[in-house]
Amino acid sequence: MEAFFRTYRYLIEHVNAPVRRTLMDEVDWNDRMIGIKGTRGVGKTTFLLQYAREHFDAQDRQCLYVNMNNFYFQGHGIAEFAESFYHKGGRVLLIDQVFKQPNWSTELRKCYDLYPGLKIVFTGSSVMRLKDENPELNGIVKSYNLRGFSFREFLNLLTDNSFRPYTLDEILEDHEHIIKQILPKVSPRRYFQDYIHHGFYPFFQEHRNYSENLLKTMNMMTEVDILLIKQIELKYLTKIKKLFYQLAEDGPKAPNVSQLANDIETSRATVMNYIKYLADARLLNIIYPVGEQFPKKPSKVMLHNSNLLYAIYPIHVEKQNAMETFFVNSLWKDHKVNQSGRDSVYLVDGHLKFRVCDADARNKIRYSPDTIYARYNTEIGKGNQIPLWLLGFLY
Repeated sequence: MEAFFRTYRYLIEHVNAPVRRTLMDEVDWNDRMIGIKGTRGVGKTTFLLQYAREHFDAQDRQCLYVNMNNFYFQGHGIAEFAESFYHKGGRVLLIDQVFKQPNWSTELRKCYDLYPGLKIVFTGSSVMRLKDENPELNGIVKSYNLRGFSFREFLNLLTDNSFRPYTLDEILEDHEHIIKQILPKVSPRRYFQDYIHHGFYPFFQEHRNYSENLLKTMNMMTEVDILLIKQIELKYLTKIKKLFYQLAEDGPKAPNVSQLANDIETSRATVMNYIKYLADARLLNIIYPVGEQFPKKPSKVMLHNSNLLYAIYPIHVEKQNAMETFFVNSLWKDHKVNQSGRDSVYLVDGHLKFRVCDADARNKIRYSPDTIYARYNTEIGKGNQIPLWLLGFLY
């Protein structure tokens, strides 16, 4: 136990968390069992340590962080460790990468039932379905998703500002006033393309090649998160990776499921399942027509965020595709996004029609009063024309 406390103190004292994540204020920390899901690289470990540093002194032995990568847990269960921690006065146990422990959900349930004064906060992959696949956690776990940096968080980090997030209603009703509060302090356009290229994953701050780091992370998502958690045999990994690459190369459009099935030598149903797994891993976003959902054929499949475009196929990134990817990713957290009848047009929450367009092509666009235009290559907006970058302030 002392070795774990030494590691915990070191991590707390050296954690680098220059941006306070919005999720920190969305979690109800009074709950006894809290799951923080998220894709690799979005900062789940830092999030746990940031919570610990905000609420406990590094010397306070009521809180402890442990990582299931530690080989100690190959011979000892979570419940056994929690018992020892609890009886020594521990009250908050932070467990990183919980899915690395066999029977982790059963172990967590045991902790919940046996130690009523113990709070457990754990992290897991976005691929995990905490309640659907782990019925023993139904009714006791509150699940949250930690996303990559928003453009707002990226901008705050690089410019030392503290801009707050805005709701979609606030942006639609008051975007001209909001922009007037931001522009005197910073020029968002100077930073927007950098965010599109490398701002979503917090590890852009590390002194390593970002694209190579992201490629490594993407491979881990498929090789570990999808195969391990979904219990898929290793021999199918090549098919999943090939499918992902072809979808990325094709760009945002409706997938030809029959052709993809032929290309990777599997069935149409398996292709749709693989696409769903890739979406669960936050590698893809699946857009459906209004009123439809999986397993129906999607109207568009696109990469989850624009950074992936530059990592997987950098020589052929079309700006319009990158901007639409940013639009969908920014709205995805709190809003339902469907495909409308035309390319570049999306229906948000069932009734708001958005079109993503280039402000420099204004002479080629017929503006309609029933459509909201999310425009790139501009910092300002007017009426139903909103600068696209401002949607990066939704969280």
